[in-house]
Formats: sequence, structure tokens, C-alpha cells
Amino acid sequence: MTDRTPPLYVVLNRSGDEFGEYHRFLDGHPGRMVYLTTPGGLPALDQDGATEVHVCDSLAHDDLLPLVREIADRHGTPQAVFGQSEYDILTAARLSASLGVPGGYGLDLVERFKDKPAMKSAVGAAGLRVPRFRHLDDAPSAESVVEALGGLPLVLKPRAAAGSQGVSVVHSTGELRDALRGVDPEAYECEEYVDGEIFHVDGVRRSGRLHFVTASQYVHTCLDYAHGRPLGSVLLDPGPERDELTAFADACLGALGLRDGAFHLEVIRRPGGELVFLEVGLRPGGAQVPFLHVDLYGIDLFAEAFRAALDLPPLWRPSSGPAEPRAGGWLIYPTPRELPARVVARTSPRAAVPEVYHEELPAIGQVMTGPGSYDEGCGIFRFRGESAAGVRAAVHSAMEAYRLRTERTERTERAEEAGKTLDAGAETGKAPDGGAEAGEAPDGGAEQSHG
Repeated sequence: MTDRTPPLYVVLNRSGDEFGEYHRFLDGHPGRMVYLTTPGGLPALDQDGATEVHVCDSLAHDDLLPLVREIADRHGTPQAVFGQSEYDILTAARLSASLGVPGGYGLDLVERFKDKPAMKSAVGAAGLRVPRFRHLDDAPSAESVVEALGGLPLVLKPRAAAGSQGVSVVHSTGELRDALRGVDPEAYECEEYVDGEIFHVDGVRRSGRLHFVTASQYVHTCLDYAHGRPLGSVLLDPGPERDELTAFADACLGALGLRDGAFHLEVIRRPGGELVFLEVGLRPGGAQVPFLHVDLYGIDLFAEAFRAALDLPPLWRPSSGPAEPRAGGWLIYPTPRELPARVVARTSPRAAVPEVYHEELPAIGQVMTGPGSYDEGCGIFRFRGESAAGVRAAVHSAMEAYRLRTERTERTERAEEAGKTLDAGAETGKAPDGGAEAGEAPDGGAEQSHG
């Protein structure tokens, strides 16, 4: 490789939408792109312009390491190995460490962002409030954990998972004792339950400073979503509350050592006003967060994350987006608790809620077979308006207006019959005779209607 040979970038990809268009993220910067992608991520990639494309059944480190070594033998040591997904960030850092890759995120930094005890230790050491927590790898008793953390309730969670996977709230010592028997103590931690409103702060840091930042308040919680309730958030208006949250987040990121990168950080405000760090991801937020930011601010957080990790200058400038920030928010519905399930009716809230500017509804007859993700639910909505209060009211109005009815596919005959009779009901949001009203579930079925 000569000095004029474009740098080699190895990308671990799962994204099949516009946020997987890494060739666009380069924006004319020279680069040889090698993609290691899941089958679902292939459509987004510039296959013709790539140096190599490998469709992989697994993006696990041990499965990729021999392949990445072969790629380095053919083309030289990559300048960076990059993974945008929460599931791939650590793998990319481990591959970089194994090959002596000069660019990208260092392993020490990524491990602080991936391991919840490590991130809370770093933030707490800077004098910022974090939940009290306890490692479980020394096999403590339930009684000793409760004593160490100052009482109940407590939160039991995986040290490295995302999206509230495996998270549970325990309210008694006996419940904690039972829960500890069912988990790998080296993979879990236990922490103080902190009551309060939950916010998320999203943005990009460059050269140790906030380059772009927003703050939003959740509508319900990620744990609620895992238990079947819709999840959303509303962007905060400019003002003291937003400034306080973003300054707190910036201090947390400084304590974690993030100089250049995108982030999604969660904060709890206790009833008395105290801010408590919850956790942070070294990546853009999920669900509708990146789409809303493109729509309202003109910033592609995934492009900025890619360029920050590769030490390329940012694409977004303060003049890139609208002159004034606009209020906005999003709302997503989970798949039914009982699966597989067929969609037999659903309504659109757009006529009743003009702030809804984008919606994705499941098709009548669509069969849900898996739990889905934040991007694959049973209803996706984006909002914009004139103020946070107006958007928040619109989100709650949409929850009142939206109706989704599903039935277990084992009851095929009933589901097909219901599908015929519910078409008219889907237009008005009213259940037909014999169907469940809002909040009730028919036998073998479910209706999602949460205010």
C-alpha cells in the first residue's frame, strides 16, 4: 500500500435502511470499504463501490477475527474497524485491538460504555450522582445485596445488554433471592431503584465538546415497552431544564473519556430535582430518535457517529438545520405479548391528531411471529408541533385514538372471520359487536390501547 492508497475501513453492519449507507457518510472522502454484514443489512450497502462485501450469519468476534485477518493480509491493516450497532461496538474494538488498528474507538473506552458497573464507577468518581450498585460476581446473598444498596426495591440487570433486555425490578428479599438463582452472577449487576422522570440526551461530541445535542423526556419507559406498553419521547423546548440536562450529560461524557463520538444517554430526575445518571450508549439512540433528528434538525446521527469514530470532520454544522429548533416526538407500540398473532384491525390516529406527520401501521392479516424490536413494532408514529407541551398532548391523544387488535393464529377460523367483520371497525376505531373494547382482550387476542 502506497501513501496515496485510500485508507481501508472495515464496517460491521446490520442496518438495511438509509442509516447503513456508509458510502454516503464518506461524503467524498477517499476510502476503501469492506463490509461484513448480516443478510438484512445488505440492501443498504454500495456493493459495486465496495472493496469487499461479506454476508455473515454471525458478527461475533470469534467468527469474524479469521476473516478480518485475511482481509488485512490482502489489503493491509485497516485504518479503522467500525460497528454502529450496540451489538457490534465492542466486537469492532476487540478486532481493532487484535489487529493493531490505529483508528476507531479504543477498547478501554468501549468497555467503559458497555459495562454498566464500569460506566457508573467512572461517572460517580467525577462526583456525579449515580445509582448505588453491587457487583454479583462474588456470589453475594440477597440479604447482603439489599443491605449494601440501602433497601428495596432494586433493579437487577445484565451488565452489557441494551433495551431493558433481562431487566427486572424486585420488591422483596425473597423475590431477589429467586431472581439471583436464575442469572449468571458474572453477567449481572444489581442497583438502587431511583424513582423519577426519565430523560434521554442525544448528540455528538467532537474534540471533547458538544457539537450537537438535544434532550427529550420519555413517555413511559423502556422497561414498560418490554412489558407490553407503548414507548415514546418528546423533545424539550430550549430553556433552563434542557440546559441543565445537557450540561449534566456533558459532564458524564467527560468523566467517561469520550472525545469524539455519538451518544445516547439516559438521566433520571428525582422528585426533588436531583439528576441521576442512568446509563449511556456509545451510539445514536434507537427507535425513532435518528429519524426525528433528520426530519427536524437535518442531522444524520449515524453519519456523524461514523465520521467521529474515523476522525473525519463532522458533516452537520449549526447552519445545516432549521434556523429555530422545532418541537417533536415519537411513539412506538410493541408486538403482542402472545405470539404468533395475526393483525385483524388497526386504526390511524392521523385524522384526530394533526401533529402526527409520519406513521407506519401493521398490515391487516400480518402475522407477528417474534418479539420484534424498537424498529419492528405494531405501530410507529412521529410528531411535530410548536411546543413540547403541544407535542406531549398529541402523543397522549394518539395513544387514545390508536387501536390495534390481534388474535392468536392458532384460532385461524376466528381470526379470519374477525378480519372480515373488523374492516369497518378499523375505520372508526370501534370494536364490532362481540369484540373487545379498549383495554380488554378477547380470548386468544389482545388490544393495545394505552393512555
